Amino acid sequence: MEQNISVLVMTLLSLIVLAALTLPFLVHKVEEELEIFLLVCGLAAVTVSSAWSGHLVAEALKEPVAITAAVLVLGVLFKRFGHLIAHMVHAVEVKTGPKTLLFLTVFIIGLFSSVLTAIIAALITAEIIKLLDISAREKTRLAVYACFAIGFGSILTPIGEPLSTIVVAKLKGDPYNADFFFLLRLMGVWILPALVLFAALAARMGKKNITSEPTGKSEAEPYKQIFIRAGKVYMFVAALILLGDGLKPLAARTITHLSKYTLYWINSLSAVLDNATLASIEIMPSLPKETLVFLLASLILAGGLLIPGNIPNIICASKLGIKSREWAREALPVGLVMMVVYFIVLSIVL
Repeated sequence: MEQNISVLVMTLLSLIVLAALTLPFLVHKVEEELEIFLLVCGLAAVTVSSAWSGHLVAEALKEPVAITAAVLVLGVLFKRFGHLIAHMVHAVEVKTGPKTLLFLTVFIIGLFSSVLTAIIAALITAEIIKLLDISAREKTRLAVYACFAIGFGSILTPIGEPLSTIVVAKLKGDPYNADFFFLLRLMGVWILPALVLFAALAARMGKKNITSEPTGKSEAEPYKQIFIRAGKVYMFVAALILLGDGLKPLAARTITHLSKYTLYWINSLSAVLDNATLASIEIMPSLPKETLVFLLASLILAGGLLIPGNIPNIICASKLGIKSREWAREALPVGLVMMVVYFIVLSIVL
C-alpha cells in the first residue's frame, strides 16, 4: 500500500512539473496570470507531498520580503532619479557607440552581480533596457542575454544569489573548506567566457543609435504600477519556495545515484524549479570537483531558459512586461545551444 501511495505521489508531482512547464505556453490566461498559476502549483505540490509545516509557511511568507522590498524601494528611486540614469546611459553611448554600450551593460552588470546581488543587478538592467530605443522583441532578447550573464556572474560569491549561498554553506567543511572566494576559484574560468559571449551577443544588436538626449525628466511609471509589480514579485518568490519544497521528494528520488552526465540534463528542471532547491539536494562534500563544475554549470544555464528559472528573469520580465512565450522564444535557442556546448567542453576537459 505504501509503495502504491509513493508511486501516486511521484506521478502527481511529475504532472505538476509538466503543467508548470507547458501550460504557460498553451493557455493564454495562465501566461497572463503566471504568478497565481505557479502559486497554485506550489500549493498543490506541497499538499501532494505532505510537506506542510509551520516552518515552510513562515519561510514562504518571510523569504520574499527582502526581494520585494528591494524591488519596491529601487522602483521608487528609479521613478525619482530615472532621468539621471538616462543621461548617463546616453553619455556612454555618445562616447563609445551603441555596440559598446550594450556590451558593457551586459558584461559589467553580469560580472558585478556577484557583489551587487542578482536582484539589484536585474533591477538596474531592466531600468536601462526601458530607456533604449529598440523594439519590444529586441528588449526581450537583451533582457535574456543580461539575465543569463547575471545568472553566471552572481554565483562567483556567496552573496550573489541563493544558489551560491547554499553551495558555499554545504562545502564549508572538509575536503573543500569553502571560503568567500571558493566559487570564484572553482567556476571563474567557466564563467568569464560566458559573460563575454552574452555581452557580444548583446553588442550585435547595436546597429544604430539606441538612446536619445533626455529632455528633462523621463516619463515615470505611476506608483500604482510599482506596487503591483512588487506584489507580483512577492507572489512569484513565495510560489517558487512552495514549489521547490513540494517537489523535493521527486527531485531526491530522480537524482539519487545518477552520473554527473545524467544530472547535467536533469538539472534542466531548474527552468521551473528554483536552482537553489536542486543544489541543496545534489551538492555534497563527497562530490569530486569535476562533478561540482558539471552540476553548477547546468543549474546556471537551465535557470535562464524560462521566466521562473531565476530571480533576475522574474524581475526583468515583470518590469518590462515580458510574457512566458516571448521569453522562451529568445531564451530556449541560445540556452539549449549553450547547454550542449558546455556539456561537450566539460566532458572533454574534465
